Amino acid sequence: MDFFEELEWRGMLHDATPGTKEALKKEAITAYIGFDPTAKSLTIGNYVQIMLLTLFQRSGHNPIVLMGGATGRIGDPSGKDKERQLKSYEELDNNLAKQVEQMKKFLDFDGENAAKIVNNHDFYKEMNILDFLRNVGKTLTVNYMMSKDSVKNRLESGLSFTEFSYQLLQAYDFQCLYEQYGCTMQMGGSDQWGNITSGTEFIRRNTEGKAYAATTPLLTKSDGKKFGKSEEGNIWMDPEMTSPYKFYQFWINADDADIPKFTRYFTLHTKEEIEAREAEFAEDPRMLKKLLAEELTKRIHSNDAYESVLQVSEILFNKKASNEYLKGLSKEALETISAEVTSFQLNKPDLDAGINIVDILCDKTDILSSKGESKRAIKNNAISINKIKVSSDEMIVTTDNLIKEKYIMVENGKKNKYILIFS
Repeated sequence: MDFFEELEWRGMLHDATPGTKEALKKEAITAYIGFDPTAKSLTIGNYVQIMLLTLFQRSGHNPIVLMGGATGRIGDPSGKDKERQLKSYEELDNNLAKQVEQMKKFLDFDGENAAKIVNNHDFYKEMNILDFLRNVGKTLTVNYMMSKDSVKNRLESGLSFTEFSYQLLQAYDFQCLYEQYGCTMQMGGSDQWGNITSGTEFIRRNTEGKAYAATTPLLTKSDGKKFGKSEEGNIWMDPEMTSPYKFYQFWINADDADIPKFTRYFTLHTKEEIEAREAEFAEDPRMLKKLLAEELTKRIHSNDAYESVLQVSEILFNKKASNEYLKGLSKEALETISAEVTSFQLNKPDLDAGINIVDILCDKTDILSSKGESKRAIKNNAISINKIKVSSDEMIVTTDNLIKEKYIMVENGKKNKYILIFS
């Protein structure tokens, strides 16, 4: 497929330097995108750029993932209204190692146009400050650097020399990749345009070579808010930081107006396939969300994670889910449910002698406020244990009621669900 045309129909092309389209048509080229390890996981916002590399590779070109072992120690001022807090070298190195493992899931590192991962710390670890100032700092004038939005936008609020120098490092990164790997193109978000074109200028001035740049629009939601965040915060690609269930629900709960854009950015289907799917479900945007959520949950997590998501959804939203279905859930699914509903930690040894259901409802937990209220709820058939109605306030809960030797689900009415975790 033609990479440039692919970006255009997907709405993923914001800007490109002159000659970029022609260079991509002429032959297979090498391009890179940089990722600074400011967190121990990539976010779904980062996945926009990973998709860019994915489409680039699927078009027959050669992608490089540049991990910011050096630039992460400096801090990119682009898109920031104040100075970043510097992280320790140890934290950055740990973050980088975890992000590298995530990256390996999404690109093909074998074959003719295999992806490469490069750490830009390798470019600087043997360089002293005088070499940097002579060989790197001399390339661009202060006037040129101050003309970039990433610098101009910070002059009033303040910009340290550390963050001011970030532009030089990113530009020199491009030059190093050009010289060592034949990399002639850098890509990124539109907020990186100034840093990226500084790199093309480095290559022109210092090597008399020709390099190219392309950027994607900054992806925002229909309400104008930044993409990749929920009400609770970032949507992480690490299942320990954002569960596959929460990840799936992010797409399910997306605004209908955002789905055409999200589908073009994140699906691997062709233009014809996407348009056919949209025509088929024009009156049912929920189905479009489900299809997108399924594809991305499987790709970013796994098929097993997706199946677990469906199990959790069945328990939380299907009123007809049975005791047998609940008992058949995986431990991972039960852990996810316990994170989604109110849960209580209880002592497992107490179950050996048994605990009266009323004591569980209002003494061991605060599901209900009193014994009288608990008894009335039981009498009105409102209370269930593991999807089975409790018929008597004299019921004794024992270890026999445990699921996976640890969990018990309590329900009060149709909507109020709780998980008891015994340890």
